[in-house]
Amino acid sequence: MALQADSLDLPDVRVDSPGNPTDSHRPQPKTPMKSKRRRIYPWLVFAIAFGLLLSDYMSRQVLSAVFPLLKSEWSLSDSHLASLTSIVALSVGILTLPLSLIADRFGRVRSLVVMATLWSIATVFCAIAQNYEQMLGARFLVGVGEAAYGSVGIALVLGIFRSKLHATLSGTFMAGGSFGSVVGVALGGVIAVQFGWRWAFVAMAVLGLILVVAFRLIVNESRLEEHAVREDTADSGAGSARLRPPISSLFTNPAVLCAYVGGGLQMFTAAVLLAWTPSFFTRFYDMELDDAALAASGIVLLIGSGMVVCGIITDRLGRLDVMRKWYTAVAYCAISLVCLGVGFSLGTGLIQILLLCIGAFFSAGSSGPTAAMVANLTHESIRASAMGSLTVANNLLGLALGPFVVGILADHLGLVQALSLAPLVYIPAIIALIIGRRLHPAGLRRLAATVEKTVANHERSSL
Repeated sequence: MALQADSLDLPDVRVDSPGNPTDSHRPQPKTPMKSKRRRIYPWLVFAIAFGLLLSDYMSRQVLSAVFPLLKSEWSLSDSHLASLTSIVALSVGILTLPLSLIADRFGRVRSLVVMATLWSIATVFCAIAQNYEQMLGARFLVGVGEAAYGSVGIALVLGIFRSKLHATLSGTFMAGGSFGSVVGVALGGVIAVQFGWRWAFVAMAVLGLILVVAFRLIVNESRLEEHAVREDTADSGAGSARLRPPISSLFTNPAVLCAYVGGGLQMFTAAVLLAWTPSFFTRFYDMELDDAALAASGIVLLIGSGMVVCGIITDRLGRLDVMRKWYTAVAYCAISLVCLGVGFSLGTGLIQILLLCIGAFFSAGSSGPTAAMVANLTHESIRASAMGSLTVANNLLGLALGPFVVGILADHLGLVQALSLAPLVYIPAIIALIIGRRLHPAGLRRLAATVEKTVANHERSSL
């Protein structure tokens, strides 16, 4: 049967002949199958990295589900319970930046595998702890393993997607913490009731180790480089992509510093909700442990969903004007401030629950916009370190400080009164974000100047 040439989807290639240039040496169009694989692989990387982040927070937040059991078995105060939560965030805050720097230099994939393995093994140590001191040490090791996963993981993901998706991806990736907390709290509560609290930790550890194996099989540095996105921006020119600006540039850009502070403070109240809502429902709505864990997981699910939706909204509104991303972050903080502040001040009932749900939805909505601003204002070669710095702020100003401060206040004022004061931290967060918006144009100019200076120094040293 004769085939018509134009009936096949083939490039127009002439036969080679001496002295006659042909198309055989020119770049050929990607086949549809290869193009499809190139589109799928970044999302596959995102999915497995997101899964590991779920495991990260499942291991971290399962503790909240078993607070009442530990409080009874070991006779612990609220401040003791809070310290078991805050020690993880504290170790993350201390170690994130140095570990992010190591990952930038020695390989992000290898670093992520080591981190996930460590936090999973440390979660097993939590399961066999015999007293408060042993649990505190095991929880510190969980934090060591988790320290740079968020910053290195999001840097790895952003490197293979275009900037127009960065706020959405950042918000969704960070929301993995909330979704992982939902599963950790809900599943942990059920397992603790059925089999004992130690088995709750064992289940989280096993899942983490399974995901480590899957990540190692799917993700490698060479394939990431093959799919890397190099956009024509001030921080990623053709000549500058291979250069590394000084780490000090992460802390000399005032707009970036405002994003760090605003992003960290907006996590304060979200962290309080993650840690204390199971105890809130147990004490004030007279729920059993497993029911309280499920109710609290609903609040945590709203936090995670809000991070995703707020990230999408931010990308849509900031598509034509990136400055709008600062304003969306301010709006999310303001909504949560009002709803949570009023909600915890009311008595128990439907109106309180409704306000708490709305406030929880927006409580961490600024995480996507602030991460997108940090990425926009820093050079791609040190982006994991930049995200590490943001993670330090998120942990020291929010995830570590929030639950611990509320635990101390709860010992003196009562849990509800302590929870009602937590949303006030949104006020300095809003101030920092507004200042960051005003400094953003100068931040872009400083970034461009840093890149130019780095290129000039490199050229002089090569002469």
